Amino acid sequence: MAAVIFDLDGTLIDSAADIHAAVNLLLAEEGHPGLTRAQVTAMIGNGVGVLLDRVIATAGLDPAQKDRLLTRFMLIYERASATLTQVYDGVPAALTALSNAGLALGLCTNKPLRPTLAVLRALGWQDHFASVICGDSLPTRKPDPAMLQACIAGVGGGPVLYVGDSEVDSETAQAAGIGFLLFTQGYRKSPVEDLNPLASFDRYADLPGLVARWMG
Repeated sequence: MAAVIFDLDGTLIDSAADIHAAVNLLLAEEGHPGLTRAQVTAMIGNGVGVLLDRVIATAGLDPAQKDRLLTRFMLIYERASATLTQVYDGVPAALTALSNAGLALGLCTNKPLRPTLAVLRALGWQDHFASVICGDSLPTRKPDPAMLQACIAGVGGGPVLYVGDSEVDSETAQAAGIGFLLFTQGYRKSPVEDLNPLASFDRYADLPGLVARWMG
């Protein structure tokens, strides 16, 4: 069965505000004044462990305390992982259109499973995705292709396109040997052309047409 697999943060949802709030609550507990939203947004994309490495380095915290800080961050974030998070315009209609076209949907994100499921429940998306692979589902994370390959197997192993917003997503699709569609309103830092997508889009109303073009 043909399928479209999505990244989550920066692709379907803008979760930066909730992640920023959780980071600053953690830092407040450590006696640090906090980081700006722009600083934290730039840290998103490589998984929560890398996020905490970057927070620790930027805030000047003790790297030896990472395990404790990571555990505490996850408790803070899981309690409010969808409070400020926003769905990008047009996403629900695009997901419905793709499903109605007979495509399976999958989710492949470096976000850990528990906050991912919390976000999906909050948005009423529990049943949208035939396969959900998260940053703690396997020993490796994106851009290693194993997560995406597992998600492809979970949706049936047919023709697949991957939709993401970042350099990590582009590298993952390339490593897995599948086509990549780039949503340009997410957390990307590089020019569009550097990510080598099949196509890019800034409106979800355009996605079903792009999928039909490149899936055909």
